[in-house]
Amino acid sequence: MIYARASNGVIGKDGTMPWHIPADLKRFKRLTMGHAMIMGRKTFESFPSPLPGRRHIVLTRDTEWKAEGAEPAHSQAEARMLAGSEPVAIVGGAEIYRLFAKDAERIEMTQIHVEYAGDTVMDAPEAPWFAAEREDHPAQNGCPAFSFLTFLREPA
Repeated sequence: MIYARASNGVIGKDGTMPWHIPADLKRFKRLTMGHAMIMGRKTFESFPSPLPGRRHIVLTRDTEWKAEGAEPAHSQAEARMLAGSEPVAIVGGAEIYRLFAKDAERIEMTQIHVEYAGDTVMDAPEAPWFAAEREDHPAQNGCPAFSFLTFLREPA
């Protein structure tokens, strides 16, 4: 799972991210390039166009929904089937993260050290997750301070 969240848990506002952090976008690209991405319809529609070099599996309840560059799925099982054996990145939104959380092996999170107003929130990972890696970045060039965190599950 890959997401960015503000210190107050906000991950979105009006279908977009309320911040612009170029380093986060570059990390997202690096983490998803060449992989299938599973996302909700609203997340897909928030992109200006399908992202190159990645498959877009879109989980939606609307059985009539179609969009260029998207592979619609109508259940979690169908989304997994479409992804096949290739690596999968769960990229949002909040409902999709919650749906796949119990099966995720890793969370790649950008923790933004500022509060933002928003309408979509995610809790920070907690047990059985632990932070295995952390890379801190100070505020600079108009971007807030943030940290890249990799969370892994505690061994059973």
